[in-house]
Amino acid sequence: MAKKTLHIYPGSLKEVESLGLRLKDARLRRRFSMEVVCARADISRPTLSKIEKGDPSVAFGHYVQVLRVLGLLADLAQIANEDVLGRRLQDEALPHRQRAPRKKKLPQEDVHGQGKK
Repeated sequence: MAKKTLHIYPGSLKEVESLGLRLKDARLRRRFSMEVVCARADISRPTLSKIEKGDPSVAFGHYVQVLRVLGLLADLAQIANEDVLGRRLQDEALPHRQRAPRKKKLPQEDVHGQGKK
């Protein structure tokens, strides 16, 4: 079976590459060798190498495993946490309440039963 070609926008590719570099920096700051991360994440060394290079063809689950090993899994919860555009679209879809037109005020009468002028 032939592999599917992955088409990714250049801006998105830069983001994935940046993520890979940040993961590599996090690994090095913790002084973890590639072997340690691979063993704990249950992935191969070439897969970790691809992750650290920002290869978008690596399964997302492998990225999650590396985040877990590095103690950064909580950062994953921040993705799409503040969906400003989605909230705005949702708010626009809400029904808008329509009010009935105001009733016209009747002329008030004074104490003697005569209307004001």
